[in-house]
Amino acid sequence: MKRPHGFILAAALAATSLGGPAFAQVTPATKAAVADPGRPEADRARDAARKPIDVVGFAGVKPGDKVADLFPAGGYFTRILSKTVGPNGKVYAVVPDLPAPNPEQLANLAALTKAYPNVVLVRGRLAAFNPPEKLDVVWTSENYHDFRNPMFGGVDMAAFNKAVFNALKPGGVYYIEDHAAAAGAGAAVTATLHRIEPVTVRREVEAAGFRLESLSDLLANNADPKTAIIFDPAIRGKTDKFVMRFRKPR
Repeated sequence: MKRPHGFILAAALAATSLGGPAFAQVTPATKAAVADPGRPEADRARDAARKPIDVVGFAGVKPGDKVADLFPAGGYFTRILSKTVGPNGKVYAVVPDLPAPNPEQLANLAALTKAYPNVVLVRGRLAAFNPPEKLDVVWTSENYHDFRNPMFGGVDMAAFNKAVFNALKPGGVYYIEDHAAAAGAGAAVTATLHRIEPVTVRREVEAAGFRLESLSDLLANNADPKTAIIFDPAIRGKTDKFVMRFRKPR
């Protein structure tokens, strides 16, 4: 009998008692942010697959929050987070210094900060992550697997996750969404398939002092065989993704 993805994910992460709800909260601000007609059409076309209202609600981002958006790429979630936290909040768009930076992405993000005044572009080495104020949420979407890869300078993930822990307020959230690797792959295919095994993420993040509060199969796709690189046209945009909410103890 074919087992549902939720069962497989739970088994992969091992039996555990999670202390928080599956969803922290979905605010009217997030719904308005996603409905904003000022968002690029290319972003809106991705909403069905990325489920932004659900995942931002899962992370519990709310008006007034201070958020770090790690490696925001084209700014898909940066725009939504900006409108969600509102004028009393702030979003730090953290762009690591890369051996081969993307000038177009940097230019687009610089322009984004002009259109969204509560967004601050932060450049620097990811290994030296140290935002200018304590944060409510650190957000990474589809790129946790990349941080250890050569293009990011081969970051020491133990040190990085501890830096994230230190950057958050007590009770703060570390939100991680990424492409799932096959069971047993661990972190061996982060540079080849651009995937990582969920149990590896949990082990690394909990070692820094976090508690896994909730996990979700919101973005699951049990039909993904996890054998192809995420950019393969046959699977691009349809990979099996895991979503985790970690909490820094108060």
